[in-house]
Amino acid sequence: MGVYTKVGDKGRTAFFGCGMIQKDDPRIEALGAVDELNSVIGVTLAMVSDKELQDVLTKIQHDLFQVGADLAGSALEKKALPRITSVHIQEVEQAIDRIEERIGVPTKFILPGGTQASALLHLCRATTRRSERELVKAKGVIEISPDLMIYVNRLSDFFFMLARQANNEVNVKEQQPIYKYFEEKKSGE
Repeated sequence: MGVYTKVGDKGRTAFFGCGMIQKDDPRIEALGAVDELNSVIGVTLAMVSDKELQDVLTKIQHDLFQVGADLAGSALEKKALPRITSVHIQEVEQAIDRIEERIGVPTKFILPGGTQASALLHLCRATTRRSERELVKAKGVIEISPDLMIYVNRLSDFFFMLARQANNEVNVKEQQPIYKYFEEKKSGE
């Protein structure tokens, strides 16, 4: 069997445990968003040299395959596949807490960017948020574990803190947005 199967040529694909469904089904959209996130993390991995960050990102990539298995196998018996659990959530929360202890919590919005690593981690954060939105849509079609939803939500917070840490480590100052494009009211209006 080759890479192409021709099964999807008419806009349908197999969804594990559910048979054939349309490719624009919320379940496929959610899986695609998680896959895209994993790919963005892969790009980030290729561009950063910090070994500790690489290890963290690689672990997240593995966890995202578990997110995909959990999502795709939602119709299967709970013990049939590995699932995202409270242990995954605790690991991410503890990592966020460690960074927060070192660099604090921002009191204002910050612009994504700074170092190359920070900019890529902000892209990971934004892609995670989109994945989360797609998972919320998929919840209308299938049962999704509350732990899976919490994990993805925490993951975006973690990417935010990793981005801030990447700038902080090399003393790149965070930039706040400048809101200078409001129209001024003329007197008498």
